[in-house]
Amino acid sequence: MKNIALYFVVFILMSCNSVRKESSQPIRLEIQQLTHGNKHHFFGYIGQCLTIPWNAGNRYVLGLEIDRIDRMPHPQDSARVFIIDTKNDNEIIYLDKTNAWNPQQGTMFFWNPNAAETQFFFNDRDVETGEVYTVLYDIKLKKRIKEYRYDNVHIANGGVASDGSFFMALNYGRLARLRLVTGYPGALDWSKDDLAPEDDGIFKVDIETGEKELIVSYKQMEDEIKKKNTDYIHSGLFVNHTLLNRNASRLYFFARAGWGVDDVRDVRTNIPFTVNLDGSNLKQHDLHIGGHPEWGEGTIMIGREGKRQIFYDVDKQEVVGQIGTSELFPNPEGDISLSPEGDWFVNGFMDAMNDGSENFYAFYRQSDSTYIRSIGMGRGSYRGDIRIDPAPRWNRTSDAILVPGIDSNQTRQMFVIKLIEE
Repeated sequence: MKNIALYFVVFILMSCNSVRKESSQPIRLEIQQLTHGNKHHFFGYIGQCLTIPWNAGNRYVLGLEIDRIDRMPHPQDSARVFIIDTKNDNEIIYLDKTNAWNPQQGTMFFWNPNAAETQFFFNDRDVETGEVYTVLYDIKLKKRIKEYRYDNVHIANGGVASDGSFFMALNYGRLARLRLVTGYPGALDWSKDDLAPEDDGIFKVDIETGEKELIVSYKQMEDEIKKKNTDYIHSGLFVNHTLLNRNASRLYFFARAGWGVDDVRDVRTNIPFTVNLDGSNLKQHDLHIGGHPEWGEGTIMIGREGKRQIFYDVDKQEVVGQIGTSELFPNPEGDISLSPEGDWFVNGFMDAMNDGSENFYAFYRQSDSTYIRSIGMGRGSYRGDIRIDPAPRWNRTSDAILVPGIDSNQTRQMFVIKLIEE
């Protein structure tokens, strides 16, 4: 396998004396291309707190292989599920296939926290019925060891709890119908006849028993919205980003509507909510902190207010701090991710100063204000629903991220950006 040597400029914060700290050790970045060839390889969208592509031993990286990426997938278009053996010349080991994926999210990969060395989750669907479900796979046994399927309620993983006790689940047929890029085109939407159904919404699935529980319905979301807007109308609610906090005690999500639906009620809704995992304390938030927020520690979320990368306290419902400066993070609305150990933060963004053909990554270490930005990673000509967002994903040791990029042959491939202390 070939490696790509790329060079970077390192910055220590100098623009603001109040945050300036000299780093005791210089940092440099190094890029390695993990996958190659004429097929496309990728992990998927950011979307979940503490989603780590590497297994517990930091050896195997999850990925999907597809033949084409010039359109959204049809139901019969399967993707091959594989792992990359980073200790064996990045060998690709094929394991299974899935018919529940899209170019943004992939198939919602997540290593099982209870057995993260060998087990991972991904979503799949029955091509004949369109029913979606979640799979638990074991790489040592080389087989599916569990499938989470239900009669009349067809849901799949939207985020796994860090303690491995449960995962959130959504109706991806509804998502695809109301905003194509968020779901699996052609999947069965079993609640399509209701704009705000009482029996659909955000589910919690017990990983051990498989028991499911509806913790927030679309009807409850609609009722909460109408408390502040009695004249509210919409063309159908759906949910994006079921973000579990780092200790799996709170959920942050967006209730949305009006994303391109041809309807007289097609007024865009984009309202953030939090809720406890027993369904209590459903809370509508007035401040929108951007479409790609991330959980920090405790009750703190990281997001965007204007041109600032900010800390937002979900209990106080107010901004309580800032990361870096607008010069360091020129696009605080980018795809952001906090490392597992909680010190390194990365913002992946498209630089408005270029032609939009590249993604950049700005790293910031909170403990000493060390800052470093990567050179551009190609996005190719893919736009709209098949665009290649930055989607940075940390490894287990908080010293590298997995990112997408374009190879010289214009295929989408998987790259690692490593943080190296000199």
